[in-house]
Amino acid sequence: MNIAIFASHFGSTLQAILDASKSGELGATPSLVISNNSTSEALNRAKRAGVAARHLSSTTHPNSRELDAEIVRSLAEHSIDVVVLAGYMKKLGASVVAAYAGRILNTHPALLPKFGGLGMYGARVHEAVLRAQESESGATIHWVDEEYDRGGVIAQVRVPVLASDDVASLGSRVQAAEKQLLVQTLNQLARGDIALPRR
Repeated sequence: MNIAIFASHFGSTLQAILDASKSGELGATPSLVISNNSTSEALNRAKRAGVAARHLSSTTHPNSRELDAEIVRSLAEHSIDVVVLAGYMKKLGASVVAAYAGRILNTHPALLPKFGGLGMYGARVHEAVLRAQESESGATIHWVDEEYDRGGVIAQVRVPVLASDDVASLGSRVQAAEKQLLVQTLNQLARGDIALPRR
């Protein structure tokens, strides 16, 4: 199973996938990294790992339809089976979602449907969880459709919120659990335990 990872900035979740593949923990191949940020560390991580890396954004393709077409073309060129959005801070175009329907998944650092939607990412999510005085948080992996954080849930992991938690400590524990859950889920997809639509 060939995986494409979309990431906008630091790429720590991408690195978890690369490390798991290199160690043999992940039975799938990271084959392409796409970033909408030409200076992202995610692109550097991909290059260091020998994985194809592309910057595709409104800078490279000002016309949104041409951008979407180039993303789809790049995925096809690398025989991508599954797309992982890992800290990708841009909404996918409808034609990309349609071309890979049921094959795009996203990681979110909360227990959806709570604390999801437009503007809910990173530290903002953990701030909201703490502000709401939740007893637990966690991570969700879900299918991607045309709306933010709305697609069907594939898997979740729960992380207790401690009385001593601040945004950094909660975020660190959630991120660690999120990475483990993602590798487990990708292995389930690679084994066929979670069915992918026929192409």
